[in-house]
Amino acid sequence: MEIDAFLADSVAVAEGKLFVQGAGWNIVWTNAVPARHPRIGIGALIHVPYTATNQLHEFSIRIVDQDENQLSLAAAPPGVDALDGQITELKGQFNMGRPPALTPGDTQIVPLAVNLDGIEFPTSNMYSVVISIDGTVLKRLPIRVQLVANPLTTSPQR
Repeated sequence: MEIDAFLADSVAVAEGKLFVQGAGWNIVWTNAVPARHPRIGIGALIHVPYTATNQLHEFSIRIVDQDENQLSLAAAPPGVDALDGQITELKGQFNMGRPPALTPGDTQIVPLAVNLDGIEFPTSNMYSVVISIDGTVLKRLPIRVQLVANPLTTSPQR
């Protein structure tokens, strides 16, 4: 399986297609850390080959720092057993059928849209959105959290 994926301000799936706002970035600019980003949209197109149809597949999405430590994605809902009460990985399943007109060698596309609100980045550093299918990492989307220089407190270089 292969994945095309990107970061955006917001994503949605309707009628088997991705609808996207503000795609194509990889830097979160901030005045201070920790930094809370209002929304990270993750759009993905999962290419399912003919040989992988009619099978249950599992995907997962997580955000990690440079040391592969997972960031909190949300508070766990009541009744969900989670370490420190936080969810650090989103999981889901899909099963792409095999229509009669599909021929060997063809692929089908599963669109995936995930919006994560209020993700907190503890430091100015590199992070990655990691997307896995059936336990195999297929895509890493880098995010740099970068402090903005404040012109009122930064002296000019001479």
